[in-house]
Amino acid sequence: MDSPPVFFNPSSPDAGLPVFWLVVPAAGIGKRMGADIPKQYLHLAGKTVLEHSVERLLQLPSFKALYLVLDKADEYWSSLPLANHPAIRRVDGGVERADSVLNGLKALPAAENDWVLVHDAARPCVTLDAIKMLMNKVCDHPVGGILAVPVSDTLKSVESENIEATQDRSKLWQAQTPQMFRYGLLRNTLEQALINKMAVTDESSAVEMFGHQPMVVAGRSDNIKITRPEDLPMATFILQQQAHSVEEKK
Repeated sequence: MDSPPVFFNPSSPDAGLPVFWLVVPAAGIGKRMGADIPKQYLHLAGKTVLEHSVERLLQLPSFKALYLVLDKADEYWSSLPLANHPAIRRVDGGVERADSVLNGLKALPAAENDWVLVHDAARPCVTLDAIKMLMNKVCDHPVGGILAVPVSDTLKSVESENIEATQDRSKLWQAQTPQMFRYGLLRNTLEQALINKMAVTDESSAVEMFGHQPMVVAGRSDNIKITRPEDLPMATFILQQQAHSVEEKK
């Protein structure tokens, strides 16, 4: 049974209902894009990539606030209409993505058992239904969980441009975001992983390093991450198709 929503109202108590916070790390440069500006500020279907990503999250009926983690010297965000949104708080980022996420977590006035959803700024095509499904399925899990999709391509292990082996893909899933964990668990494991100089590739990896097993919730293949120049036209097409689908349902 779906959990009832916690409608956004920062001044009211939550009457025992699950409490959700949102963290969006957006302090990166995106070197692989080869652009003059950070990739989250590239234009996509009439808006910046970051605006699309954040606006998707703001449609959720159940969250306390969205903490946007930006480079301290970021001079782009303040010019966007969303910069004055009452649900958004700005936080300074760190050297790496994991540092930025931890900075966002440290800024949250959250309780240990509150839920935190971390979403990549460069995933503008995530659907509201996918996020709601993650929230509903994971809210009773003891650890947390992530959106992911099964790997469909054949995977090769490569060394110096030579194939070493073909990997068994039957148990492999491609991680996406949002990733949702209890505030205390995520903050503590991420902090310890960084102190011990462990390689943190996403929030789930930090949690897994300390013996926890997050849940996988099947997402959608169109929840792509913009990493390279060719991803922009693909994302444009996906957003157009999603908008068309919404219009058809009206």
